[in-house]
Amino acid sequence: MKPLAIALLLCAALASAKELPPPGGPPKPFRLPAAQDFTLPNGMKVTIVPYGEVPRLAVRVFIDAGRIYAPVGQTGIARLTALLMKEGTVTRTAEQVATEAAGMGGGVDITAGAEYMSAGGVVLSDFGPRFILLLADVLENPLLPDSEIARLKKNLARDLAVEQAQAQSQALEHFLKLLFPNQPYGRVYPAPGELERLTTAQVKAFYRANCDAGRAHLYVAGKLGPGLRPAIEQAFSKWARGAAPDIPPAMPSTTHAFALVDRPNAPQSTLFLGLAVAKPGSPDYMPLVVMDSLLGGSFASRITSNIREQKGYTYSPYSQVATRHHMAFWLEAADVTTNVTGPSLKEIFYEINRLRDAPPSEAELKGIQNYLAGTFVIRNTMSADAVINQLQFVDSQDLPRSFLTEYVPRVMAVTPGEVQRIAQKYIVPDKMTLVVVGDNAKIAEQIKPYETTP
Repeated sequence: MKPLAIALLLCAALASAKELPPPGGPPKPFRLPAAQDFTLPNGMKVTIVPYGEVPRLAVRVFIDAGRIYAPVGQTGIARLTALLMKEGTVTRTAEQVATEAAGMGGGVDITAGAEYMSAGGVVLSDFGPRFILLLADVLENPLLPDSEIARLKKNLARDLAVEQAQAQSQALEHFLKLLFPNQPYGRVYPAPGELERLTTAQVKAFYRANCDAGRAHLYVAGKLGPGLRPAIEQAFSKWARGAAPDIPPAMPSTTHAFALVDRPNAPQSTLFLGLAVAKPGSPDYMPLVVMDSLLGGSFASRITSNIREQKGYTYSPYSQVATRHHMAFWLEAADVTTNVTGPSLKEIFYEINRLRDAPPSEAELKGIQNYLAGTFVIRNTMSADAVINQLQFVDSQDLPRSFLTEYVPRVMAVTPGEVQRIAQKYIVPDKMTLVVVGDNAKIAEQIKPYETTP
């Protein structure tokens, strides 16, 4: 045999041998650093956890003061309060607060979401005690100046208008309104005129009713330095306890609901569909997380493979298990080309029913489990804020901290039969809430079959 032929055969053999990479090792577990937990006499909870070697410190306070606590007719007041709280304290101007925080390598952020107001920042570790004192002043002694409210309402109205102009925001607003009818959890944006009518007096009343120590949990994570606990006790011990939060009950709809939001000349339709599922802490919750990832919650999921990879109906569909206090809901969302709005829904429900009818293979499930395990560990070791977010999740859901360390083993223990059982039990098509945002003139006939139960 000629040398060239022998060389070619050897190359082919080596290429063949390299086609299959060696199997990966078992997924690594997530190890939670030992946390120090204590409660101040006024009821404020505190968690301090070491993370990493970079001399940075994340400091976050979560307060039960999100939009679900807004009085009827005052949707938007939580966000407005958060903005006004950044306008200085009784002893510091807004500029002084910003300058002091910048001198520590960070800034003070305050935001309000569905359930919580969050305040804090990331600074150099050496300045941890000083930043804690500054943050306490911002939270305990906000000036809430009447002189700034007109400007802030105008800015907030502009931001909300930009948000509400997006198809995804419109879909989410209508989806939550249908899933939580006439409930705080279903109110996302102010009604017309609502924001303009808000007053400084109402903001101050909302602050007094919701922003206090008994509704707050402070998390400190990062490269820890000396003096953190004394600084926390000095800074926050005089904050008024206040009343315990009156958490609104969540009573999600359990029957099919449908809405079509007309968006004339839209080149695509936005689809939101979902329903209430097992809450965190339920024995079904972890199998539900795995089922979601297999069905629509990962790039390799069935719905994504179907309507993105195989048919090209959409670019980035996704699903998720979204949580609120002691409850959760499953949501599938996709922006699809207008002329395939109906076919996209057909394929989504096809994949739902296919999983309800038969369990996935061991190989398919194993790939999803490895993905979930890997991303969980990576996501929660990226930053101190990531650790804080996970701790806040388990604490707010009254879950043990072991939930985090047991996450990977519990994911890997889910069986194909459990995935099918969860789909059968929770992902029930005729109980879905479905919202379509798109050009009514072009999609009305396509989606007619889905106005009633699919």
